[in-house]
Amino acid sequence: MYITNPSSSPFKQSCCHFKRAISSDYVTTKLHNILAGLLDEKRASLAEAITLVESKHPVKQKQAQWLLSSLLTHKHRLEQLRKAPITFRIGLSGPPGAGKSTFIETFGQMLTSAGKKLAVLTIDPSSSRTGGSILADKTRMLKLSQDPLAYIRPSPSSGTLGGVTRSTNEAILLCEGAGYGTVIVETVGVGQSEIAVADMVDIFVLLLPPAAGDELQGIKKGIVEMADVIAITKADGDLLPAARRIQAEYTSALKLVRKKSKHWSPRVLGLSSLNNEGISEVWNVMEEFRDTMLEVGTFEERRKEQRKTWMWNNVQWQLMQKFQRHPEVVSMINEMETKVMVGTISPGLAADQLLEVFLNQQEINQ
Repeated sequence: MYITNPSSSPFKQSCCHFKRAISSDYVTTKLHNILAGLLDEKRASLAEAITLVESKHPVKQKQAQWLLSSLLTHKHRLEQLRKAPITFRIGLSGPPGAGKSTFIETFGQMLTSAGKKLAVLTIDPSSSRTGGSILADKTRMLKLSQDPLAYIRPSPSSGTLGGVTRSTNEAILLCEGAGYGTVIVETVGVGQSEIAVADMVDIFVLLLPPAAGDELQGIKKGIVEMADVIAITKADGDLLPAARRIQAEYTSALKLVRKKSKHWSPRVLGLSSLNNEGISEVWNVMEEFRDTMLEVGTFEERRKEQRKTWMWNNVQWQLMQKFQRHPEVVSMINEMETKVMVGTISPGLAADQLLEVFLNQQEINQ
């Protein structure tokens, strides 16, 4: 528990401080209640908070930032008092069919049976036409989704390349604020852009199924280089010999890859989620990685760099939002797109003209 009594005087003072600092009508009683519920580790409040940070509505975005600021300030106080628990953020990726959902369910049940609280953020592909998503991960983790110590939140990728959205990083903070000591971020498939998840987690785990050499060529080298742990799944039955062969091949291949850290050599492990074999070994290696990074002092340094990275990611995202909503830009977009498609103007020149209109208007407003 992060706070024993959300109605206590220090808590009220913290809320009042932020209300005065922001001094805006959007800081409502409901928002205070969500914050209190988060600090009291209520699942319903966590769900409301994540919905808030996923919203694209300008007012709700401001409410979400107030909520996050309040939560971070409270967490900072606890860290100064050395009462804040060390959380562990795990990035998980792998090609379709690697068995990510099955692994998470078996792995998650192992953690919750030991009394650990686990949050799982799964990023589902969105339709490029409707923006909707299947959100099927929760149905594939039926037992874990019913566990009171586990919280599973499927989120649409909203067309974001690689599936990692702007709100994913904020959702991690909310889960930690609600008392979940371990947070798993499962991303969409395997793609070069998915390396973005490594900028928000402490350890990056790549799941690979037993496959022929030609199939393995489709897995991007970059994402393999980012992996701290590689786990070969489905190491059971008829696939066991293939799994062992792939494990040996990757163990040899990683010797030729430049290490991310001089303090850690990536491990390649085999596991069977179906038979619950090798799952505890994977967790032991994860804990060894965390303890090693804490011991050498790079754990928190990595998080500091990640926070800076996501600050600039947010700057880019907000600039793009303002650009796309700019009235004069909006009035020119269809014309520019048509000219680019028929080939009467180059894409670069069209972009230059749109940016010129946007930047000139910003100078006039100043």
